[in-house]
Amino acid sequence: MAMSDSQALQKLVTWLSPAFPVGAFAWSAGLETAIADRRVRDAAKLREWIEGALRHGGIRTDAILLAHAHRGFADRSALQALADLSLALTASRERWMETSVTGESYVTATRVWPAETPAALPSPCPYPIAVGAIAAAHGIELGDTLLAWLTTTVHGQVSVAVRLVPLGQSDGLRVMAGLEPTIATLAEAAAIAGLADIGGIAYAADIAQMRHETLEPRVFRS
Repeated sequence: MAMSDSQALQKLVTWLSPAFPVGAFAWSAGLETAIADRRVRDAAKLREWIEGALRHGGIRTDAILLAHAHRGFADRSALQALADLSLALTASRERWMETSVTGESYVTATRVWPAETPAALPSPCPYPIAVGAIAAAHGIELGDTLLAWLTTTVHGQVSVAVRLVPLGQSDGLRVMAGLEPTIATLAEAAAIAGLADIGGIAYAADIAQMRHETLEPRVFRS
């Protein structure tokens, strides 16, 4: 059963807060490489980079997988298949670690909120699979979950750029505000997308993730 709007909001705000102990602040999903290469050097380029991931890259893929995990939260075999697909689609060893480590941390942290019907989670559990399945187990609506997760993911990327470009706080906030329509559109699309709709052409981001393994010096783990 769906919980009240206020209860769902409380959980989403807590579970997707930067303070929630999943360690997301330690990862950049290859953005650190793009900044080191000067591909991302200002607010405009940052917005282009993130928008590319939303429209054509890994963020879009993860949003679709999250939606399917939400619908199949009680089906162990379905979640295992989604987890396998999620990990198979990671472009690099570091990205594999990023989604696995944050996902497992998310699973551990959310155990403080037991669900009446727990999600049938695989191990390792990629981050979007964990978020989608656990939200569903607690009766949180898919649309709200997608919107909150996508917003948090974008904010995490902006935070990387604020620290490394360096980018001013006001410029970072403008990027966040400017991407809100794209986030909303993707949330709606991902909610009804099939697994066959997964596909990306964000090759620069994939290569940046691979090259990060040999980037020196570096601050982030991916």
